[in-house]
Amino acid sequence: MQKGEYQVQEQQYDFDIALESARIKEILLEEDLDAFRENFLSYPLYDQTQIYLSLDQEDRMRMYHYLSPKEMSDMFEILEEDVESIEIYLMEMNKQYAADMLADMYTDNAVDMLQQLPAEVIPTYLRLMDAEQAAQIRDIIHYEDETAGSIMTTEFISLRANQTVRSAMALLKSKSSDAEMIYYLYIVNNEGQLVGVLSLRDLIMSHEDRMIHDIMSDRVVTVYVDDDQEDVAHIARDYDFLALPVVDENNVLLGIITVDDILDVLHEEATSDYSGLAAVDVDETTSNPFKAASKRLPWLITLLFLGMGTSSLISNYEDLISEAAILSVFVTLITGTAGNAGTQSLAVAVRKIGQPESEKRNWMAMLTQETMTGLISGVVTGLAITLVVGIWQSNFVLGGIIGFSMLMAITVANLAGSLIPILMDRIGFDPAVASGPFISTFSDLTSVLIYFNIAKYFLENVL
Repeated sequence: MQKGEYQVQEQQYDFDIALESARIKEILLEEDLDAFRENFLSYPLYDQTQIYLSLDQEDRMRMYHYLSPKEMSDMFEILEEDVESIEIYLMEMNKQYAADMLADMYTDNAVDMLQQLPAEVIPTYLRLMDAEQAAQIRDIIHYEDETAGSIMTTEFISLRANQTVRSAMALLKSKSSDAEMIYYLYIVNNEGQLVGVLSLRDLIMSHEDRMIHDIMSDRVVTVYVDDDQEDVAHIARDYDFLALPVVDENNVLLGIITVDDILDVLHEEATSDYSGLAAVDVDETTSNPFKAASKRLPWLITLLFLGMGTSSLISNYEDLISEAAILSVFVTLITGTAGNAGTQSLAVAVRKIGQPESEKRNWMAMLTQETMTGLISGVVTGLAITLVVGIWQSNFVLGGIIGFSMLMAITVANLAGSLIPILMDRIGFDPAVASGPFISTFSDLTSVLIYFNIAKYFLENVL
């Protein structure tokens, strides 16, 4: 390296939560304000939240004296994603401090946190806020949960079609610090109705004297304030938008939904689907094994009694088993394979049911497809097991019984796996309740019934 040149070495950022938390805790105990702020604020926001969560209440109370509500709000914007409930942290703060912190947050995030508090204390925080911010929160908090209105933010930038690019840039510079997202600029008329959209890139690249109506696009994809949040998330995903405008029935622009909220909705949807397939809350954060067990036991007990039905059904075929004991060897093979097929069909059905109305397929077509899929899978699997059992036991009649039973069991399991969630959805229940364990147990019952009846028929009428 020649003199005058600089050598840039890549440095790896290492963060040891236990070590850094101990350091911050020590500084807090020394009540050294300057040292705390110098050290704590040097961490990235995410690391700040991890340290905050690792501290006990006494240390957190000291932090509230050392950080401004604005600095705490920046951290809480991220913190919400890492905790099951924000209530314990808000309620331990001084109410005015908490209100100021919430007022400094983006409106949709502040609403999310307030909704986790008891309904009777929410007005207290709103009364302590700036009147304008409190009004924005009230405008959103009354919307029904899990709708577009409940997750939108009112911090966006709108322009007028008769503005010039120069005036729009001036407006953007003055208001961008208060907006949650500035990559899309929405154009409204005098009544506040949405008439167009303009990307920040197009605005910057346009001549200063051009009019906004000449460069904007009037083809705007919108969502209504009462639309289901899952439908909104799918629209954003399909169009690859960073934000979606939210309008009312008169096309008045009320707010926007940004990509971070879209990702949260998609995460909730995936969590709900996985929880349904496993009959357990996969987002469960409790470390108490007794509490965790209490949440899982109802399903386990229910499935236990359903499983007893399978055992009772098998006992009705004791005479058949005693006559051909080899039949018992293949019971678990058939029930297990059918259960797996049913769970696969369930996953597909729940996924399709969760799609927006515009993407949902006719339920009869879905049933037909899954039944045909089960039939094809059953034929291939049945032929394979027929050959295996026929060669293994030197008895192709037995192989045919096993193979035909496998074909029928898989077909019925596929039909049940798609039919049950569809029926639940049609009558207004959450289709994720049709969980994987339930379908597996149901498949066990039907598979045993199919298997032994086919075997009985062959033994009595063919052999």
